[in-house]
Amino acid sequence: MTESAAVLTERKGHVMIITINRAEARNAVNAAVHVGVGEALEAAEADNDIRAVIITGAGEKSFCAGADLVAISRGEQLIPADKAQAAWGFAGIVAHPISKPIIAAVNGFAFGGGCEIALTADLVVAADHAQFGLPEVKVGLFAAAGGAFRIARQLPPKIAMEHLLTGDPFDAQTALRYGFANRVVPLADLLPTAIALAEKIAANAPLSVQASKRVALGILNGAIAAEADDWATNHRERNSVFTSEDAREGPLAFAQKRKPEWKAR
Repeated sequence: MTESAAVLTERKGHVMIITINRAEARNAVNAAVHVGVGEALEAAEADNDIRAVIITGAGEKSFCAGADLVAISRGEQLIPADKAQAAWGFAGIVAHPISKPIIAAVNGFAFGGGCEIALTADLVVAADHAQFGLPEVKVGLFAAAGGAFRIARQLPPKIAMEHLLTGDPFDAQTALRYGFANRVVPLADLLPTAIALAEKIAANAPLSVQASKRVALGILNGAIAAEADDWATNHRERNSVFTSEDAREGPLAFAQKRKPEWKAR
């Protein structure tokens, strides 16, 4: 096992396990998490001996709470200064497709960016107490780390729009019913189940598995070509929404524990 303050990586045979290691901060993403996860994915992609990747969170309550708002309030940047690392997208993963299959082992709530990490993964194994959600609209933002367009493709369309527009979460059993989760198991069985699934994949011909993923997702030169227009639209809307008065009001109202006063500007 290798360790950093924010991310742990461990190898079990042909499987790499990446753990966001900030349980005290509900595994929220800061720049160190971004770099740690992104570098681990780069290492997995370059290592012919790694055939599948599992990403999870430390502790029992939270897979990932999304962006570290406390770090933001201190003036910290969540995106590293290095342009190549920044291009990996939120948490070093959402715009960082690799050929090795990625399984999200969701050990608690996955809200905001945490849900977007699960949306990025190829497979999801969830603990039975896990919850998923994109609550950004409740605080004057939107799911700008790929969530807004990926949820519309991975859930039934009208259901996806309800969760996207209301910001309401859905639980693990609902995720299973929607086809968003592949397995729902007790917490004690979470990692063993994810590892067993990863090992089943790893037992297959690695070049065949990797080609299958690239073809299924349309990965070309380290990007998903079909998402290019989605990301362009996403960036335009982000520049507009995230600089609005409402985007300042939402987090402020949340911090002050009051109802926001929206101005639509």
